[in-house]
Amino acid sequence: MADPPIVASPDQRGQAMRIAIIGIGRVGRALAQGLGGKGHAVTLGTRDTASEETKAFAATVGATVASPVDAAAGAEVIILALPWEAAEGAIRALGGLSGKVVIDCMNPLGMVDGALGLTLGHTTSGGEIVAGWLPQARVVKTLNQVGAAIMARNAHLTHRPVQFVAGDDSGAKAVAMGLLADLGFEALDAGGIAKARILEPFAMVWINQALARGKGPDWAFAAVTGA
Repeated sequence: MADPPIVASPDQRGQAMRIAIIGIGRVGRALAQGLGGKGHAVTLGTRDTASEETKAFAATVGATVASPVDAAAGAEVIILALPWEAAEGAIRALGGLSGKVVIDCMNPLGMVDGALGLTLGHTTSGGEIVAGWLPQARVVKTLNQVGAAIMARNAHLTHRPVQFVAGDDSGAKAVAMGLLADLGFEALDAGGIAKARILEPFAMVWINQALARGKGPDWAFAAVTGA
């Protein structure tokens, strides 16, 4: 029998956590902005810890800067915000991350038949592969279904944006849902980590609308319930 879904209150907020964001591109920086001022101790994991530009950005969001290994070692929650092609080496270099909550917000994107698309699916997913690389960690798939701009700020949207959450550890999913609430999202439980197989193609719907159909980056999916 499947575990009952975890239900998060729309107003639920996560407890203060030590969070490492691995990868400081657009998504990593947007998440640092969105989590800034929410009571968390955020560390940006980067190989170039001496970068003055990175340190200046970190100061604007109340974060610190450390190497990826040190950032992950000191964190309770690790958010993976890496390009998929660089993910395996970077993740394996972090160590086993035993018992830590790992949020995978990556999509396995690449050029497929001359266009941007998913490089795998149906029988596995990026989320499941990450869980295989980190068998002792508590991997959760979420924050892959929207663009970076909405992760940084979304209070202006007409409806609260939604993020679906997949993972095999109910406690880790609850932690992720609390952080999603801090970021302004409604969190909905999608089931086990294998449900990343549907969340990653769902992300392609957002990408298609934003990049190919002219909708742009300033929108998100919402779950609208009737009275």
